Amino acid sequence: MVLLRSLLFAIVLAIVTPPYAIFGWLAFPFPPRVRHRIITSWVPLVMWFVWHLLGIRFKVIGRENIPAVPSVILSKHQSAWETMALQVIFPPLCFVLKRELLRVPFFGWALAQIPGIAIDRTAGKDALSTVVKQGKARLSEGFWVVVFPEGTRTAPGTSRRYKPGGAVLAKQAGVPAVPVAHNAGEFWRRNAFLKYPGEITVSIGPAIDTAGLSSSAINSQASQWIEGEMRRLFPQHYVGAPDVAEAPNGSQESV
Repeated sequence: MVLLRSLLFAIVLAIVTPPYAIFGWLAFPFPPRVRHRIITSWVPLVMWFVWHLLGIRFKVIGRENIPAVPSVILSKHQSAWETMALQVIFPPLCFVLKRELLRVPFFGWALAQIPGIAIDRTAGKDALSTVVKQGKARLSEGFWVVVFPEGTRTAPGTSRRYKPGGAVLAKQAGVPAVPVAHNAGEFWRRNAFLKYPGEITVSIGPAIDTAGLSSSAINSQASQWIEGEMRRLFPQHYVGAPDVAEAPNGSQESV
């Protein structure tokens, strides 16, 4: 059943995505907010199939922690699922993403028309400057900005060094940083064809007021909360793992 559901979902994506991508590419003359609304209408459609075809449901803890102003979301990254789900949980948002994604046929073409922040991850400090400059512009336009501080998808029960780009952006833009934990990787694994039914828990932490804090302090608070919440909600993944206090943070030289 899992194989059949996953196969049908892949077929649905292959049918639905190209027309949306072409339509999105044709929307380039419109203002950013209009392009965003047109192109991201793909997300609730696909999430319907995720729920009703794959059997992957989700619940959200901490909706009351979502600030009233555009903010920087610092989220755990385990799968492709959260790149869609965050768009239906939060107000209009954009992502810090790898520049090479824009070259993916259909998907990347549409992605290029959505206001976002595409970076060369090998560029070091230049990439961080891009995140700050473009991130400020997106926030001023009313978009929230999603940053995956670990930089890449991690398996359940593991963590990577938290890079400081999102914290630096929140600090320099003077906006809150919102930590997010979830267990999407349990059901939608990295680069896996098979998707397993179940309920994903998304937990939104208290917004971090960046006033008076250094970017390293913001990054530390976010990582401590996210990793602590992961262990609180999903302790079965962390048997024998280092304590949350040992979760590493990043330097100021990378995104």
